[in-house]
Amino acid sequence: MKKKVLAVVMAAGLSLTMAACTSEQPAAPAEPTEAAAPVEETIETEEPTEAPAEPTEAPEETPEEPEAATVMTYAEYAAAEVDDPVVVEAYVQANQSWWDGKITVYAQDKDGAYFIYNMACDSQEEADKLTEGTKIRVSGFKAEWSGEIEIADATYEIIDGDTYVAEAKDVTDKLGTDELIDYQNQKVLFTDMTVVSVAYKNDEPGDDIYVKLSKDDAEYDFCLEYYLNGSDEEFYNLVGGLKAGDVVDVEGFLYWYEGVNTHITAVTVK
Repeated sequence: MKKKVLAVVMAAGLSLTMAACTSEQPAAPAEPTEAAAPVEETIETEEPTEAPAEPTEAPEETPEEPEAATVMTYAEYAAAEVDDPVVVEAYVQANQSWWDGKITVYAQDKDGAYFIYNMACDSQEEADKLTEGTKIRVSGFKAEWSGEIEIADATYEIIDGDTYVAEAKDVTDKLGTDELIDYQNQKVLFTDMTVVSVAYKNDEPGDDIYVKLSKDDAEYDFCLEYYLNGSDEEFYNLVGGLKAGDVVDVEGFLYWYEGVNTHITAVTVK
């Protein structure tokens, strides 16, 4: 009986000893595990509710047509200031010789007249189209030189249609009055004028002819412009051959140079 109790006691003690030894053993290290892949942090953005509209091309701008220049009446032209831009329509009455891309034109309508100085003209062939009575539209600038009112820096275009040739207006009774200048550049007539003197520019034939005529004891200057009609040999010789005391009727364009200085186009000796 005692042996059995002792065996039990000894067995219990052995169990306690084994339990104590077991509790002092360090825990076995955990098996290594694969490193966790880094988690990428994503930032969520608010999704647009509507897709942005695709850019559209700006509509091409149509260039504006330049405004057509307003054609002036003669009264409007006369009222314009020197250096103002002007646009007129008138009819060629005569022209001086074409030279170096330019031509000088005497033009008129039923209300007044224009001296168009050195108007751009490409060729002699173009100049030949500017015949008496031809209608043209002229753009340029109003200018003044020694009393002569003219259009400078001019360009032109021919306008097909009607024609007009002015009759010479008798302004003999306007000589010596302030009214005479109102007829500047028009085709005019002076009657019963007396020749005072005749002189050639540069003192010899082949250039302009200066003619001085008188009326009621007052003297007035006239000029045969060589580039206007000096190539008409018969007419040139007629004017050059005038003698002091001859009585004549004279037609011409009422040009102005330090006073009246009509450009002669016809002479009738009485």
